[in-house]
Amino acid sequence: MSDAKKREPLFHISKREALPWFAVWGIRAAAIILALLVCALISVIMTGQNPLQIYSTIFYGSFGSARKIWVMLQNVAILLCISLAVTPAFRMRFWNIGCEGQALIGCLASAACMILFKDALPHWLVIVFMILSSIIAGAVWGLIPAFFKARFNTNETLFTLMMNYVATQLVAYFCVVWESPKGSGQIGVINLSSKVGWMPNLFGNKYLLSVVVVLIICGLMYFYLTYSKHGYEISVVGESENTARYVGIRVNRVIIRTMLLSGAVCGVAGLLLTGDINHTLSTTLVGGRGFTAVMVSWLAKFNPIWMILTSFLLVFMQRGAGEVASKIGLNESFSDILTGVILFFIIGCEFFISYKINFRKREAKGRV
Repeated sequence: MSDAKKREPLFHISKREALPWFAVWGIRAAAIILALLVCALISVIMTGQNPLQIYSTIFYGSFGSARKIWVMLQNVAILLCISLAVTPAFRMRFWNIGCEGQALIGCLASAACMILFKDALPHWLVIVFMILSSIIAGAVWGLIPAFFKARFNTNETLFTLMMNYVATQLVAYFCVVWESPKGSGQIGVINLSSKVGWMPNLFGNKYLLSVVVVLIICGLMYFYLTYSKHGYEISVVGESENTARYVGIRVNRVIIRTMLLSGAVCGVAGLLLTGDINHTLSTTLVGGRGFTAVMVSWLAKFNPIWMILTSFLLVFMQRGAGEVASKIGLNESFSDILTGVILFFIIGCEFFISYKINFRKREAKGRV
């Protein structure tokens, strides 16, 4: 009996060569269009609603008025700020999942200054203490897991994740200590009458300060990661710790320094949330942005400039989901389904940007 020829698989996946930028964005645009078509089909089948009405409502949720636009930009700024914070650590392959807690600790530090120093220090000095304390608090919260990683090689994912819960419980404790009114278990608007510790309006616009601050941080982070010696060391450590040690880079020092930076930027996000936007403190003030930032950073491939677009997209969809729930009468779960479908296509298209599918070639029949 003759040996049967070993058949090749129907297809195999191989690494794709770098595509030109227009091809990359063409694939992404096609993914978004396909996602919208699928969402339209789901809308008709599940609700009977006109999908164009749903899409227009989503658009109205972010661009329906000047205030909606500014609130959306403010939300984009905070999400972008936390995404910028996780990026140096992620480039180093240090999986910092603790930005939620690091930002929350920054909120706590700002609120403490506003409450404790409101009658003891002038307004401008309270703001100075808020800035310093928020940055230091966030940096320390990032330093703790970095030290244990560098010294004892602990699992940074679990360590940073657990520290989120510690930060949440600390904030919950002080919400009871500083509760207003007494017995409510929560803090109202801090210094509502005196406005001590409230960040000043920029050019008379109460929404602009956080947007400008985060754009400055975005530019600085881009140059830091792309052109500085520290950014180069982060990339080398991320590629291979052994190679980094071989070329003389002190890996433990890079880990600690990078996490100090990540925590400090999260502290700035906490400062803006408490001192500029909400003027209060609660366990839900960061609102899950620390986890959403992981997706933003990954989708942008750890590029601070592209993170502006990915942050905008996610905030746009989240605000649109809320508008659909209130205007059309569909619950937010349905809106989240549409958001999930769109994100699925956006994330999935990255596969086709990096890889290609090669189908088995049909063999020509031999002559008898």
